[in-house]
Amino acid sequence: MSKDNGVVGPASVEPEVHDRAELERLVAEADTGGRQPRSRAARTVLFVVPLLWALFQLWYASPLPFQLRIGVFNATEARAIHLAFAIFLVFAAFPATRKSPRDHVPWLDWIIGLIAAGCSAYLFVFQSELSARPGLPTTTDLVVGILGVVLLLEAARRSIGIALPIVCLLFLAYAYFGPYMPDLFAHRGASISRMATQYWLTSEGVFGVALGVSTAFVFLFVLFGSLLEKAGAGNYFIKVAFALLGHLRGGPAKAAVLGSGATGLISGSSVANVVTTGTFTIPLMKRVGYDPVKAGAVEVSASVNGQLMPPVMGAAAFLIAEYVGIPYSEVVRHAIIPALLTYISLFYLVDIEARKANLKGLPRERSRSRLMSLALFGMTAAAFVLFCGLVYYGLGWTRTLFGSAASWAVGIGALAIYVGSVAFRARYPDLEVDDPNATEVKLPDTLEVAPAGVHYLMPVFILVWCLMVEELSPGLSAFYGTCALMFLVITQRPLIALFRGGRHIWSEFRAGFSDLLDGLVTGSRNMIGIAIATAAAGIVVGTVALTGIGLALTEIVITLSGGNLIIMLLMTAVICMVLGLGMPTTANYVVVATLIAPVIVDVATLNDVAVALVAVHLYVFYFGLMADVTPPVGLASFAASAISRADPVKTGVQAFTYEMRTAILPLIFIFNHQLLLIGVDNWLKFVLVVTSALAGMLVFVSVTQQIFITRSRLYETAALLLACAMLFLPGMFMDRLVPATMDAPAENIVQIAEDAGPGTFLRVEVAGVDLGGNDYTRVMRLPLGESGEGVERLTNAGIQVTSFAGQTQVVNVRFRSQAERLGLEAGQTVTRVLLPNTQRPPQELLYLPAFLLIGIIAALQWRRRSWDQPGMPRRPAAA
Repeated sequence: MSKDNGVVGPASVEPEVHDRAELERLVAEADTGGRQPRSRAARTVLFVVPLLWALFQLWYASPLPFQLRIGVFNATEARAIHLAFAIFLVFAAFPATRKSPRDHVPWLDWIIGLIAAGCSAYLFVFQSELSARPGLPTTTDLVVGILGVVLLLEAARRSIGIALPIVCLLFLAYAYFGPYMPDLFAHRGASISRMATQYWLTSEGVFGVALGVSTAFVFLFVLFGSLLEKAGAGNYFIKVAFALLGHLRGGPAKAAVLGSGATGLISGSSVANVVTTGTFTIPLMKRVGYDPVKAGAVEVSASVNGQLMPPVMGAAAFLIAEYVGIPYSEVVRHAIIPALLTYISLFYLVDIEARKANLKGLPRERSRSRLMSLALFGMTAAAFVLFCGLVYYGLGWTRTLFGSAASWAVGIGALAIYVGSVAFRARYPDLEVDDPNATEVKLPDTLEVAPAGVHYLMPVFILVWCLMVEELSPGLSAFYGTCALMFLVITQRPLIALFRGGRHIWSEFRAGFSDLLDGLVTGSRNMIGIAIATAAAGIVVGTVALTGIGLALTEIVITLSGGNLIIMLLMTAVICMVLGLGMPTTANYVVVATLIAPVIVDVATLNDVAVALVAVHLYVFYFGLMADVTPPVGLASFAASAISRADPVKTGVQAFTYEMRTAILPLIFIFNHQLLLIGVDNWLKFVLVVTSALAGMLVFVSVTQQIFITRSRLYETAALLLACAMLFLPGMFMDRLVPATMDAPAENIVQIAEDAGPGTFLRVEVAGVDLGGNDYTRVMRLPLGESGEGVERLTNAGIQVTSFAGQTQVVNVRFRSQAERLGLEAGQTVTRVLLPNTQRPPQELLYLPAFLLIGIIAALQWRRRSWDQPGMPRRPAAA
């Protein structure tokens, strides 16, 4: 194997031999079920049942049941049907053990699957009877409840591994053996009858909030992603990424980052993302000189971070919205900047790795100047942002112009644009799936590849329009977007054939209809693990409600951390990663959000840190995601190592070092909420926040890689870390100089709430007495929402207050409001209101010394770059 300046010649490389069937089996085992039965009857069942599930979910999300007054299901009925489909498919599609047959479904699994589905459907069939006897279950009720929990745990073991069932069993044991627990954990215990009722027959256990979110929102977004992939968008994203970036230094790695980020928009699975993009990117990374371990680690990092990208976020976005009590669009707004920072910083990281090894890119068919290439990349990177801005701001006038007919006008306009874009796309050749093992690889021309997928914007446009302009619910928005995508899948083939001369239109229509059916089935099978995970995690949620373990856990964490917020946050990060080692991200988030998120809020408020609730939930989500990377159970690392032929543990360790940049983000936005666009009320501040955060991330990557302009020395690393801290947390530095707040009398709280701007927060300090009789004070950060009267804004935030004899007390806290989730309780005394200090200089002034420090280090390293560059001789010793 010959090398020339670090570049492996394409013609000199022996093709990588990959067992594509083995990779598909790996994805199937993790996401859709590993069985591929030979029997026609079994294959028919595994096709028809997922198809019916998809059609049911579409019907449930649509407005048709209410318009036609038939087939209307309430939330409990829909959850029961949702879980019945999922649990049946687990026993039909997922083998019981590694030695279980894959080529047929044993008759015992058919029977167990039907029984499990019947236990779930029991709530649908007998809902009226169950509601008529609350707390008085019959023997049949108890048998169904116990059997349902047992079979659910077995379904979870088959589909998502042993970790979550073990956690659930521990919580079940804790609920039953409460009287025998140590004093701190002891409770009166629950009978088998009480447990069966709690977990299976009410909405506080398996059929609780998490499964409700899976039923109402998550399914359709996963289905949307599956159909978009079936339409060809996945291959299009990879092609565009390679056309744009493949020729750059270490180009395949940069293309892997961009391609995986785009694929992450439509995929909620780290493993599927690795296999989809990694099958092509990893061999090409190795071809240009990347070490196999690093090639796999780059793909793992890029693919796992796909779950941070809105709109799906591995299904967590919808759960966060439900647990925090904010609209889904708000979650997307808070999460978008950190997600973009992770990908931009990873792009920079792989460039550093390419510089270290002196790597080059792949040859392209048509040469283009570097300036033109950068311009094309910049325009592509900005396209989606501009597109969303156009939808939100540029088309908002249609509501004024067309009134109630605005949706019809936009729909007709979108249809016309779609047909025109397909006509434009038909002028370009179809995109073939590339062979990464080809002896010679040349990159396609961007101007020829990019137009081949312009019509994919139509369903995305519909989705964004419904979410942002019409402000429909996520479920209804996803329904309209999915319907548009179904129309695209069916019609794109015959329309392309029509515009190319009108041949084979009917056969292309049949092929499009077949693609639609396959996409619906695949989307349903991709949902199996998520549905089972959210249902099983409901056991943990039910135990917390049944036993009050949350209070005990708070006491333990506070004791172990000594009440120190930083120590507690690090402990929480470790807990999230340990729990996630064998659990999917969705289940991990539900468990940790139930157990740990309230603890973070309690400790933060006791430390006088007014933390936003959404920041806490994003914090636990981010660290739970790290488990997809870390060995020994990181499935994404195993999938990447299967392609790269490298050691999976080494791949996981290397990927974790790359993910240090992701792990630092939640620690930052806990203390700097501006990173989540909280408190960013004008464009100038937005630009300053994003620019400083991006600079801080890139400098932090340079620190972890020990290369900035060239190799960094110890004092340079320390200086760059100081600059990072000032860019990330300017408020903490400014607080040492000038207090951030000033006190206002508590009795003025109503007037202060009325005078506050829209979308702002009200910081209040409250005092009370805990269960142990100890006095405490807490600092809370209440969201005030839109402008209005003070009493109304406080009520919307979840509290009612009264002032009497010089004291202001909380008299009522609304159930499941953000005020309750933050720890506010009736009877607490408001001791003061904290207003922004108007005499305090802007904290953004600290960006100036930070950038000055970075500039000094850059100048120092620039002077010695010729001696310290990788591959260059060292500076000669002084005589």
